Amino acid sequence: MRLNVGRIGRAHGILGEATIEVRTDLAEERFAIGAQLETDSHGKLTVVSARVHNGILLLGFEGVNDRNAVEKFRDVLLFSEVDIDEAGFAEDDYHVLQLVGCQAYLVDGDLLGEVTEVLNLPGQDVLSIRTDSGEVLIPFVHQLVPVVDIKGKRMTVIPPDFYESEGSQ
Repeated sequence: MRLNVGRIGRAHGILGEATIEVRTDLAEERFAIGAQLETDSHGKLTVVSARVHNGILLLGFEGVNDRNAVEKFRDVLLFSEVDIDEAGFAEDDYHVLQLVGCQAYLVDGDLLGEVTEVLNLPGQDVLSIRTDSGEVLIPFVHQLVPVVDIKGKRMTVIPPDFYESEGSQ
């Protein structure tokens, strides 16, 4: 499956390196030298250099040799072919696309709704769940999502306001 693994940021230096906003847990693999990344607007890009500078990934691409060339790629999304069914490093590794479509149940077994999106925010991922009364956002952390059954397409969730209502009783 074709997945967004990054976004090209601003140019770094004068030799054609670009800052990369990483959107994958496997940056070393996805952005390895020789990796081919797809874009929607500029065809395929081949990685010719990769390094981290002050915590920021810098990539050089074949045929992109100076700062001006890099600026033409600013905000371009990078895509890679990924097998979302491939086993993760740990038992609780999930690909965000595996979570979309899961039915979210409350601890008491009542259906809350369906996961429609996973928002990748700086602090953590957040599940967007469509319910009968609208959208509910739940941080995707073990304390609030204690059970995930990818094969059964279901999960148990504890909405943050659940704690507030329990404490006021």
